[in-house]
Amino acid sequence: MTTAHDPRDSGHHLLGPHVVGKRIVVRRLLRGETGPSGGPAMTDLLGICVAWGEGRCVVQPEDGEPVEIAIRDIVSGKPVPPRPSVRMRVSARDAELHTAALWGSVESTPLGEWVLRTDTAPVGRLRRRANSCLAMGDPRLPYDEAAAAVRAFYDERGRPSYVQVEVGSEAEAAFRDLGWTHDPTGDSELRLASLSQVRRRLPGTGDRAHLTVDGPRALVTIDDVARGEAGVDDDWIGVHGIEVAPAHRRQGLGTTVLAELLEWGAEQGVTTVWLHVESDNTPALQWYDALALAPHHECRYFTPPGS
Repeated sequence: MTTAHDPRDSGHHLLGPHVVGKRIVVRRLLRGETGPSGGPAMTDLLGICVAWGEGRCVVQPEDGEPVEIAIRDIVSGKPVPPRPSVRMRVSARDAELHTAALWGSVESTPLGEWVLRTDTAPVGRLRRRANSCLAMGDPRLPYDEAAAAVRAFYDERGRPSYVQVEVGSEAEAAFRDLGWTHDPTGDSELRLASLSQVRRRLPGTGDRAHLTVDGPRALVTIDDVARGEAGVDDDWIGVHGIEVAPAHRRQGLGTTVLAELLEWGAEQGVTTVWLHVESDNTPALQWYDALALAPHHECRYFTPPGS
């Protein structure tokens, strides 16, 4: 047991029984060893505190076996934020590439790491996500040449030119410098979460929902009043187009549609759910907050001068 007179036990660090289960960083003495300056040797350890008491602290690092540390050997320490999940550490580009699964008629052409996308068989209005250049990553061209290649690609197809960029990125700054115009109607967040985490917050699917599957894509309808679509790419499912007729809103129909789509996704082995939501759609943002769908990044669209 440690004594009350040891300064390392009396507030010189922020550790104690309250950090059990939390991620911490600990600096500790290595007794019997000498440090580079000739004084006591010390080392740092980062991990989850799994036990505290009886004069010892046990830390589980990310890799390897648990480490037991005598509390009297702790020089300093504090709780640290949890490490972001693997899915939150993917790049904006890698997350956005999953969009390709949503529409089966979209063709893509690489421009370095950028992706030129066009829907060869659009139904209704042209969707910008399916008919824009994903300008994330390295185009492997000077920006003015890359921008000209984007315009040529869509001009050849009789389509308006759009680029989708990550907010705050180098590409966004470059297109502004080239005179491209921000289209504020397309500002959105990509949100994502663990599929199981979201499903725990949803009710059952109910008997009214009808599921239609076409390869990696699914459509859910409830009579003629609610609908939604999803596409599976690897172990990610993207959800889009959840709509409820105005006269039937606030009855849980959108939630039922989402629950049905995610149940289907779980059957396909999906572990991550993602979606885009417009930045000014406050009700949808609040709904996704409640479902633990966390913001990953923001994106927006630019159009060329004179368009």
